[in-house]
Amino acid sequence: MLFHTLKFFCFFLIVYHIYIRFNHRWQNRLLLFSSYYFYGSWDWRFLSLIVISTLVDYFCGLRIYNTDKKAEKRKYLFLSLVTNFGLLGYFKYFNFFAANFYQLFSSFGVAVNPLYLKIILPVGISFYTFQTLSYTIDIYNGKIKPEKNVFDFALFVAFFPQLVAGPIERAKSLIPQVKAVRKIDFTMIKEGLWLFCYGFFLKVFIADSMVRIVDQVFNASAPVSSGIVSLMGIYAFAFQIFGDFAGYSSMAIGISKLLGFDLMTNFLYPYLVTNPSDFWKNWHISLSTWLKDYLYVPLGGNRLGKWLTYRNLMITMLLGGLWHGAAWTFVLWGFYQGIILVVHRFVKQEISFPKVPMKFERVWFAVKVVVMFHVTCLGWLIFRAQSLGQIGYMLGNIFNRFSVDMSLGITFGLQILQYTWLFWIIHLIQYKNDNNFAILNLSQRFKYPICIGMLCSVMFIIVTTVLSHGKFGDQPFIYFQF
Repeated sequence: MLFHTLKFFCFFLIVYHIYIRFNHRWQNRLLLFSSYYFYGSWDWRFLSLIVISTLVDYFCGLRIYNTDKKAEKRKYLFLSLVTNFGLLGYFKYFNFFAANFYQLFSSFGVAVNPLYLKIILPVGISFYTFQTLSYTIDIYNGKIKPEKNVFDFALFVAFFPQLVAGPIERAKSLIPQVKAVRKIDFTMIKEGLWLFCYGFFLKVFIADSMVRIVDQVFNASAPVSSGIVSLMGIYAFAFQIFGDFAGYSSMAIGISKLLGFDLMTNFLYPYLVTNPSDFWKNWHISLSTWLKDYLYVPLGGNRLGKWLTYRNLMITMLLGGLWHGAAWTFVLWGFYQGIILVVHRFVKQEISFPKVPMKFERVWFAVKVVVMFHVTCLGWLIFRAQSLGQIGYMLGNIFNRFSVDMSLGITFGLQILQYTWLFWIIHLIQYKNDNNFAILNLSQRFKYPICIGMLCSVMFIIVTTVLSHGKFGDQPFIYFQF
């Protein structure tokens, strides 16, 4: 059930109509039932996985907290880790590792029968696995107390707005909101509607429009042999993945606000930063902070000296890349992210540059933003490519065959501008005010044209999609596959 479909609108209106009439206890029960229905609409069989994770972590959390023996605490933490990572590993990585072991043995002349299973990846398993794991780890570390009400804990795990693609919430933030009586005021409704509409705009008008360019470049039956076309395809994917994932997060946070919940901000301004460290403070914030708190810091963070800090960064980003998918392109993407973080840290600490004169500060800032955007786009090429060979081929196009088929490249470039200019206006206003609700605070002569522009843009896409395909809303979110 996709957020931008009529089916979801009907589902949410029915749930919301009942929700606002219930008391707190029955609101929670309704949300839990609705969350299971929402997830079951993808494939009801996978509801068992959420129930298993919920019951195991609920039980382990209580046992970890109620025993004073360190060995007992470790035993139940280990049970939680094995259960959650076991399910994630089986459904997401079994065939990947089986194929690579087969290739490894074959390279040494050892005959083995390849073992491949017909496994369907459950939607959102990477997200809710990390969310529920943080619960038992935080109890083990003494940061929170366990939740005694199993139904409230189940709602924390399965809360439908952020169940399948985040934000990855922490128990210390979300469970208190589940437990407390929620008051929905006009401000929350206004902000919730804005976030949902803005996310809808990002998904439908920007992300889904970029798909046409991205698929022509990356999924073409014959390899694209033009540098400018390859570059425009990478640019298009940069906007597709932002519009798609930031759009989903914005809609999820907006829906939650309408229900009286405050979820963490998951995206800020990742394409207006000047270095890779700031990129990860603005991109998929719930994942980057999870990796920092539960992987980077336990490894030693930056407390063990320069070289071990570099090691910790590389391990964290390699595993972060593998989290995204079972393919060597994702591993390479994680390696690339680790490298640029290490290089940035080294340059920042070891090399001193002369201060830029004040009159050139804005120009220098703009140059750094453009450079960092292209550093990010190189990462998106690695992320989106269907094979390692495609990465090398497209880079070869850019550096050796750039001027081939200029007309198609220019056409793609103009289409990217056509679909992103309004986004940049909104984005720059938000960035300048450091506020995702900055548009709501503008005067009417600026606010209304922007909102009308968003509405017309979305309606244009809906009408043209229905006329050409006969239906609308069948383009899934990219991160559902992760």
